[in-house]
Amino acid sequence: MKSKHFPKSFKWGTAISSYQNEGEYNTHGKGPSIWDTFTNRKAFKKGNGNTATDFYNNYKEDLLKVKALNLNCFRFSISWSRIFPLGVGDVNPEGISFYHNIIDRCLELDIEPWVTLYHWDLPQALQDQGGWTNREILNWFETYVEFCSKEYGSKVKTWIILNEPMSFVGLGYFLGMHAPGKKGLKNFLPAAHHVTLCQSLGGRIVRKNVKDAVIGTTFSCSHVTPLNRRVIHKKAAVRIDALVNRFFIEPALGLGYPMDAIPGLNRIEKYILPGDEDLMPFDFDFIGIQYYFKIVAKFSLLPPVLFASEVPAVKRGVNINAMNLEIYPKGLYKVLEKFNAYPGIKNIYITESGVCFEDELIEGKVNDKNRISYFKRTFKYTLKAIEQNIPVKGYFIWTLVDNFEWAEGTKPRFGIIYTDFKTQKRTIKKSGLWIKRFLSKR
Repeated sequence: MKSKHFPKSFKWGTAISSYQNEGEYNTHGKGPSIWDTFTNRKAFKKGNGNTATDFYNNYKEDLLKVKALNLNCFRFSISWSRIFPLGVGDVNPEGISFYHNIIDRCLELDIEPWVTLYHWDLPQALQDQGGWTNREILNWFETYVEFCSKEYGSKVKTWIILNEPMSFVGLGYFLGMHAPGKKGLKNFLPAAHHVTLCQSLGGRIVRKNVKDAVIGTTFSCSHVTPLNRRVIHKKAAVRIDALVNRFFIEPALGLGYPMDAIPGLNRIEKYILPGDEDLMPFDFDFIGIQYYFKIVAKFSLLPPVLFASEVPAVKRGVNINAMNLEIYPKGLYKVLEKFNAYPGIKNIYITESGVCFEDELIEGKVNDKNRISYFKRTFKYTLKAIEQNIPVKGYFIWTLVDNFEWAEGTKPRFGIIYTDFKTQKRTIKKSGLWIKRFLSKR
């Protein structure tokens, strides 16, 4: 398989996020985000993103590397609190200029800029008022998206509204493992509904403000299988699949929440106001699939409502990454098949996929042959999907440089470029060099 086997129009890119990369967390006019608060607590022991990969000061160098690796698209997110330090109100001129500089540099290098509007770093000032659990966030988000789409819309044509809503709602407002550290259905259900509304609200605003915009949103997806053939485990797998893969895409398609699989979700109805069901759908130009691992499900009394849990990969003796999640490239194809079955989906981009290991820099080199193997296999399954007429239009590698991996800190390394977090020196890994050669044959 060579890159020339893919359609000429196929897009090859890489993705980063504001909190995981930018640094300069409390300078240049930026206000605090929930992740600044969460990781700077004394109780949090995995470090923080205060400096991260210092993309704020290294963006020119990093974009040159994107170009050198023969990638033609660069996906990045805007930090809401770098634009609006308090979430709404006065804007920050330095933050506005920073994103103009990134976009302009991309265009100078003939790299297509892709903007993600929300990648998890909610302004702390808004969280202090309830964050995603407060319905007022529809107005806050509208203000933010109106500004960004008008400010950058003449130069950016591809927009992603939200990054992985189930991740930031489930981990941040149900399990408490991510910022802002909230737990329980009382937080999850209102946050989930308000995110669903903002997902489509953001799409409508960008459609209004940006001529010829290409608008999408992304979902964290997993291939879900039952522990065995027992009916209770099969039903558990159906419920986890509904939560992980169906919960946010189906409302956008006008199908509502997947209460057929998880009857307990009907508790969300108390947050659905008259007219909301008309506001939930939006005709996205594409959806983004973000695939990393497989889930094996079993029946469990906890958590309630779901009555299902994941069987840890380490207990199953399978190939795992640095976060103890199963490496299963074929699952990408299974997920593409699943989402292609929805008639309302026009185009699909793999907006994130990658694998993390505890890479080491030895004599100035990083030999990450396992990552090369992962990309060879996921590229193969991507090409297979295209050959089966699944409308996959691009693949974005997660990620460009090793970054701050949220609640896991800097230990799991996803980058195709190695980051020395003490010096911020970048070293292209063997996988990055392989990507460069692969894409040189287009």
